Amino acid sequence: MAEGQWSPGRKDMDADEFRPVLDIVEPARQRRLTVLLRLLLLIPHFIVLFFLHIAAFFTVIVGWFAALVLGRLPDPVFRFLAGVLGYDMRVSASDMLLIDRYPPFALTPPADYPARIEVRPTPLNRLAVLFRVFLMIPAAIVQSLAVYGWWALAFVWWLITLCLGRMPRPLFEATAATLRYRMRFSAYVMMLTPAYPKGLFGDDGDLAVAREPARSATRPLVLSSAAKWLVVLFLVLGLAGNITASVTTSTTDDTSDTRLVGR
Repeated sequence: MAEGQWSPGRKDMDADEFRPVLDIVEPARQRRLTVLLRLLLLIPHFIVLFFLHIAAFFTVIVGWFAALVLGRLPDPVFRFLAGVLGYDMRVSASDMLLIDRYPPFALTPPADYPARIEVRPTPLNRLAVLFRVFLMIPAAIVQSLAVYGWWALAFVWWLITLCLGRMPRPLFEATAATLRYRMRFSAYVMMLTPAYPKGLFGDDGDLAVAREPARSATRPLVLSSAAKWLVVLFLVLGLAGNITASVTTSTTDDTSDTRLVGR
């Protein structure tokens, strides 16, 4: 598939079974200069995302009340939240070195942009909406560990991509799987989908998805054994990092309390 091209999936799938899709066209090569300066180049987008996330937070609150009454998100709320999520994913795909093309400053990307999401308006279970904050906790832990673990070695991934001028395929697959899971988690939190996040280890377990013709490098997303081990590494590093942070915080608090008692 040529860079910048992707094909949307079928529209006749059962809406209750549909899970949000992250389409990424894998670049054959990346410009080393843009890799070198990637985070600096994205600073304007980080500022925009800061304000978009604030707006999205209050919109989600409005949408939560509306979904309890209507059993779905109102169309304007859905479109705005889907736009914010898509913007976030395009910036994240860039800062995680999955694409080389600079993200546009728009909630709707150009038709040929190599990173896109697909979410569909679907009915929502009111009971699941009511308890959404509690239901999302397990997925929140998983996505937090995976993302934290990826960023723990971000310098290594950056250095590899800078030296090779591309991201090795197993690393691309594992990174795409991590970002897609975060996207699905965010879509669930925003009530853009009733489908609980899954697919951190790819789509090869879903035979119906795995048999579909490839529409992009991540649809379907079938991970190699090396990519799956990288995802496990992300999770282990994320867990180790959180445990270390907790122990350090606890030790610091105990030391502070001891000093106060000594005084």
